[in-house]
Amino acid sequence: MTDVKHSTFTFERRYPAPPARVFAAWADPAAKASWFGAAEHSLDFRVGGRETNRSGDLSFTADYHDIVDGERIVYSGALSGPAGLATVSVTTVELVPDGDGTRLVLTEQGTFLDGHEEPAWREQGTGDWLDKLGAHLGAQA
Repeated sequence: MTDVKHSTFTFERRYPAPPARVFAAWADPAAKASWFGAAEHSLDFRVGGRETNRSGDLSFTADYHDIVDGERIVYSGALSGPAGLATVSVTTVELVPDGDGTRLVLTEQGTFLDGHEEPAWREQGTGDWLDKLGAHLGAQA
C-alpha cells in the first residue's frame, strides 16, 4: 500500500523593497540562483517556462502557469530523489505593496508520496529560502 500525505502551508514575509524588486529577484536567473541556493539551476521565467534545480541527489522542476508582472507567480513543482518522485505541489506567490516595501504571501499545496519527503521538511526548507531572499534583497538595498 502506498503512503500519501497532503499539506497546505502559507508564509508571509515583509521585505524592505518594492514589489518590482522582489519580483525581479524571482524572475532574473542570476538573481534567483544567488538566493535560492541550488548547486545547478536553470530558469525560463515565463508562462509555459520551466525552472530546474539540482542539489546532490535531489532534483526539483517547476512549470510556470501564471505570471502577473510585479504581483503574482503560480507554478507547479515536482521533487525527485534517489527513490523517485517525492512530492508534487502547486505554489502561489503574491506580492502586495506594503508602505515602502512588499508583503509576500506564499501558499503551497503539496502531495507527499511514500515518505520520501515530509510536509514539515518542505515547510522548513521553504521558510529557509524565503529568509535567504530577504537577505538578498537587504544586501541590494
